[in-house]
Amino acid sequence: MKLTKKYPIETLNKIESLYYISFPDNERKPFNLILDKCKSDDMEVIAITGDNDEFLGLAITVLYKDIVILDYFAISMEQRGKNIGSEALRHIFNTYKNKRLLLEIEDPDVLSENQIERIRRKSFYLKNNMTVMPYKVDLLGVQMEILTYNCFVSFEEYHSVFENVFDKSVSDKVKFIF
Repeated sequence: MKLTKKYPIETLNKIESLYYISFPDNERKPFNLILDKCKSDDMEVIAITGDNDEFLGLAITVLYKDIVILDYFAISMEQRGKNIGSEALRHIFNTYKNKRLLLEIEDPDVLSENQIERIRRKSFYLKNNMTVMPYKVDLLGVQMEILTYNCFVSFEEYHSVFENVFDKSVSDKVKFIF
């Protein structure tokens, strides 16, 4: 397995397609914004590929100082259930081993149509050695839990990523819940 930041346009098209089918509208940033943020090194779009360069999934990160937010992480539908997600996550942890890595997940305690999926997602990340932070956030109107890998990130540090990478209209919509 490889994590690749430079790839042909065909792979970028696969990343974009998987991005749009894997994440709900209200949680997606415009893909062009992500690509623009890559030019300024504020974000990275990573292809997850197999040993034969077959496309397996995507990881999109937000970078600020020593903090990395794994903003989007998805394995292609036909590759799920093969332990590829756990292996890819280990590669991501290793890639950013000198940084504090975190991610947001939809709060599984909030009643929703996809509550079973939310519970499975949280279980997946906990099984892969991530830890739940002692606070939740309202991220653009969606209640989220923050999980980290081998570190602590305060809400203030988390929020500073949005204040410095995105404009005020975004950072104003990231709020501490408890």
